[in-house]
Amino acid sequence: MNPLRPIGAAFLGFLAATGQLSMFTSTAIWHCVRPPFFFRLLARQMIDIGYYSLPVVGMTTLFAGMALALQTYSGFSRLSAEAESAIAKVVLLGITRELGPVLAGLMVAGRIGAAMAAELGTMRVTEQIDALTTLSTNPYKYLVVPRIIAGLTMLPVLVFVGDIVGVFGGYIVSVYKLGFNPGLYIKASWDILQAIDVISGLVKASAFGFIVTLMGCYHGYHSKGGAQGVGAATTNAVVSASILILITNYIITELFFST
Repeated sequence: MNPLRPIGAAFLGFLAATGQLSMFTSTAIWHCVRPPFFFRLLARQMIDIGYYSLPVVGMTTLFAGMALALQTYSGFSRLSAEAESAIAKVVLLGITRELGPVLAGLMVAGRIGAAMAAELGTMRVTEQIDALTTLSTNPYKYLVVPRIIAGLTMLPVLVFVGDIVGVFGGYIVSVYKLGFNPGLYIKASWDILQAIDVISGLVKASAFGFIVTLMGCYHGYHSKGGAQGVGAATTNAVVSASILILITNYIITELFFST
């Protein structure tokens, strides 16, 4: 037996999957900029992605900001007592640049990406997507486009709210547990805040929203094999979206803050 055959088969399978994903992505983007649009479905997806994800993102960023303040204080107190004034700056930059967008993206990937893959996968294995084609309804327009547009628009909103909640969590710990002066903490946060910090986080949020919805739709749309295939599509959607979020996070950070 040829020992290189499994390696070649895996490589060819990777190329085939990459090509299929590229075709799906290009087709979805093409339909996103062309009418007609199903505004009722778009509004439903915006509520599902934005409104119903707000508690999860809020709780995650709140405790992330609180933990970040504690860890920053613990590290700085070993170096210098004067370094305590920098805690507000570290919390603000950490939340707005990195933790807010990444945590929101991962939480939405676990909640929305899995739900989209399961819903579209069920429609695929029960031939409902084929029925849409039979009824002269474009599946991309009806199923994929509303989800992608909703992800692109609602993730920045979630991240903006998460940034506020996360910074507030750091404020709570710093003022009520560590005994910082509230006015000095707010002033230090305001002095370090720059528009590029918030903008970079919102750009990341839009990219993450596109990734989460694209992965959920792609894996669900191409699901096969019955209930087992739907479960595999759900898992693949969350895992692939999480990996791509971390990779994209580094790329965008390099573009914005490389020297």
